Amino acid sequence: MRRCILLGERAPREALVRLALSPDGHVLPDVRAKAPGRGAWIGVTRAELETAIAKGKLKGAFARAFKTGPILIPDDLPQMIATALERAVLDRLGLEARTGHLLTGSDKIETAARSGKLTMLLHASDAGTDGNRKLDQAWRIGNDEEGSALRGLALPVSRTILAVALGRQNVVHIGLTERDAAKRVGETLNRWLHFIGPESALVACETPSQGASAHISNPAGSGIPAAADDDTCEEFE
Repeated sequence: MRRCILLGERAPREALVRLALSPDGHVLPDVRAKAPGRGAWIGVTRAELETAIAKGKLKGAFARAFKTGPILIPDDLPQMIATALERAVLDRLGLEARTGHLLTGSDKIETAARSGKLTMLLHASDAGTDGNRKLDQAWRIGNDEEGSALRGLALPVSRTILAVALGRQNVVHIGLTERDAAKRVGETLNRWLHFIGPESALVACETPSQGASAHISNPAGSGIPAAADDDTCEEFE
């Protein structure tokens, strides 16, 4: 568990974004949480981060914690984080494609959806409405949830970007057929969609019975999942 240094709320580290402090005092995104040295965690949206930067709150939090000299916040830090989070999602999809747990092509996805083998459904931002509805309906049928609000998630990236990420042609829709794969993709999606704006994370990608969802929980409007009642979290590491 980690604590967001701007909201003061705790959450699993997978739901937060790590910011690392470089040797020259620059605050940089470390979305994979692998950079050496100490860092801090945030769970705010891009708009909230931009406000915190403008008011000096982020710089102040780092300065109080590290006391190592000048703290430099890049002007484009919010965009750097958004780009890194998008890259993490696309890389995750590419990895799942290589495992064989990811489907593309409307016919293949529809077959898996109707047979109850689909655990996550994603649409490109420029996918046609009719195509989305057809696959959404097939997914509801396969889950015995006809008439429900179950539907795929429209990603904020185009089919061209998805095609490049997966090394395939014309990727308009994506289906995941393995629960753990959907969970892994869902975790990266949660962070990205929450950061770029709460309105982007309103559609669940699995039924409640299937477990993982691409909708990040939002207690008290913070977008950070409720934390377990323990004291093992750290703001900085």
